[in-house]
Amino acid sequence: MSGNASSDILVAGALAAFTVDLLVYPLDTLKTRIQSPKYAQLYTNGAAGAVNQAKLFRGLYQGVGSVIIATLPSSGAFFTTYEHTKALLTRLNPTSASQPQGIIPTPIVHAVASSTAELVSCAILTPAEVIKQNAQMVNASSSSSSTNATLQTLAKFRAHPSALWRGYTALSGRNLPFTALQFPLFERIKTGIRGYRDRKGKTTGTLLETGLITALSAGTAGSVAAVVTTPIDVVKTRIMLSAADDAPRGKKAKLSVNANSEGLVDAFGKSAEGPKETIRGTVQSIAQGSSRANGRKSAWAIGKEIMAENGVKGLWRGGALRGVWTMLGSGLYLGTYECGRIWLASRRGESVDDDLF
Repeated sequence: MSGNASSDILVAGALAAFTVDLLVYPLDTLKTRIQSPKYAQLYTNGAAGAVNQAKLFRGLYQGVGSVIIATLPSSGAFFTTYEHTKALLTRLNPTSASQPQGIIPTPIVHAVASSTAELVSCAILTPAEVIKQNAQMVNASSSSSSTNATLQTLAKFRAHPSALWRGYTALSGRNLPFTALQFPLFERIKTGIRGYRDRKGKTTGTLLETGLITALSAGTAGSVAAVVTTPIDVVKTRIMLSAADDAPRGKKAKLSVNANSEGLVDAFGKSAEGPKETIRGTVQSIAQGSSRANGRKSAWAIGKEIMAENGVKGLWRGGALRGVWTMLGSGLYLGTYECGRIWLASRRGESVDDDLF
């Protein structure tokens, strides 16, 4: 990676993330709505089951601000962690006469480096993903539509902000196998395309050629990995959407005396006609809230629930759309990153190895 400073990696990664977020975000919004458990309730017309396109396609950029803010540092953290971890593991990889490149196979080194980078990136990205997916579900035609969807979503987490990290395990659990599938396939496709162009004498070595080969290879590999990991993505979406519903329950209800009232009020300021009714109602609310808060379903339980509701096909909802937007997103993301880091190094009169992975 000679010629690439850490700032090059950060800038190129941020530029790639910003480009992808703006261009393919609407497709991600549609995917989230299709995978939502409230899809039929919110986006279809009653018993007929016909899709209400006006509602489904309204507000496709809701929540994009939170993602742009978070993906800039998360993408920079991913590529920085990946490059440094890969370099460290390569140096530590013992060699032999028969294996000069290292006893541990290079794909395993890359897989460990990318998995480490994903874990770091997901820690930064999870809150934004939770906000984004809940904002994508805000009804833009409701009476509160004058308030920004992201602000409406943030208000739900005011009492229990730690719920924003709910879904980290699910997000990591989706991204790790996705990365493990995408990168080896990406490398194989890229090598194949370059070999074909070399044999035909069509290799030009230009920045445009490098970007196009990287984009095509990454897009193809990403689409395959996306479709294969769709069931994990469906479960992840359910977990993150439920975070907003569970967040208010994190605030324990308690009784307090309101000086301007003859009765008792709870922590939310609600009063009852009589003390006995108030106490009874509050105790029931606490019991129900505690049960829900402590009864959070595991990813496995959510998967079984989806199977019970919609069968096997329920786990693959949005798979085709996810494959399409991942093809575009991965192609743009890695293609822009690759071109960006090479261009930034070339401005200083330096050259870099364009073999990213």
